[in-house]
Amino acid sequence: MYTSIIIAMIFVFILSAVGTAIVNIIFRFLGKRGYMGNLFPNVRGGIPRAVGIVPFILLALYFLPGYNSLILIIGVFALIDDIMGRKKSPFGIEWGQLSRGIGMILVMAFGFSMGLGVSAIFIALMVQPLNISDMQPGSTCIVTLIMCVISMVMMVLFASPDVAELPAFYTPLLLFIVCIGYSPLDFSGKIMLGEVGNHVFAIALGVSFYLIGGLWSLILLFIVTTALIAFVRRNNLKVFFRQKLRLLDPTFGDYFMDVLTGGGLGDLFRKWIFKNKQYEVTNPLLISLGFRRLLYNPHAYHPKSYSPSKSKLRLGE
Repeated sequence: MYTSIIIAMIFVFILSAVGTAIVNIIFRFLGKRGYMGNLFPNVRGGIPRAVGIVPFILLALYFLPGYNSLILIIGVFALIDDIMGRKKSPFGIEWGQLSRGIGMILVMAFGFSMGLGVSAIFIALMVQPLNISDMQPGSTCIVTLIMCVISMVMMVLFASPDVAELPAFYTPLLLFIVCIGYSPLDFSGKIMLGEVGNHVFAIALGVSFYLIGGLWSLILLFIVTTALIAFVRRNNLKVFFRQKLRLLDPTFGDYFMDVLTGGGLGDLFRKWIFKNKQYEVTNPLLISLGFRRLLYNPHAYHPKSYSPSKSKLRLGE
């Protein structure tokens, strides 16, 4: 059995690497001629988006039976998100956000039907941090690879049971191999995963976390993944907070909370809940825990920078 797994993983790696290169060439060829729309954004002269369709197809085909349906659901709706982009729908939100939300809800519903219970909710919510991580070249891939290794080690240490007659570590190992094959062009900034890629990685990671030990291992590694993404993106988030959110002295808690609740959907919920209000947080403990970002409403009117009055920034900071 282990020999078969090794052979299968070599085959999957080749498919991932070659498939990514081919899709990159096709997307570039069509994109430069204006046929790709949102899938070829004008970034650094034009970069193919949604090349994560290759990992999506491979994971949908080779993932564990039953669980691959979760991959298929989120992948289809994430691809619609990539294609539609930021176009407004009649419902007051972007078509992409609507498609992503529907996909997450369907993953939860199908997960419940599989008997995953509350774990189905957390598996679907993995989409949020992985989506935020995909804001700079290679960040989602490095997080995915690290969490796959952690998952495999934990599965061996805690003797996780076999699934569908396959050892539990097959799941994170498959994701690891697919990501390794895809990642070189992503790390070099020549391609983008797109929503289809980071959403599929998110669900695959969530399933891997669940297979270690159920709900509690899923929750624990959900938090670890969010913290890792906040650490990987801390420098970019610092610039984003100061330039876009007027939060001049962000803490790691702010970074963590941005990864956990930020992005278009998170800010949309803030708009619905807070309307045009902005609640200022001054308690040192709450500031360290990231409550300034949690309660920050980008749709409110901000007459001044959102920073404690006693904060002093030196020249160059």
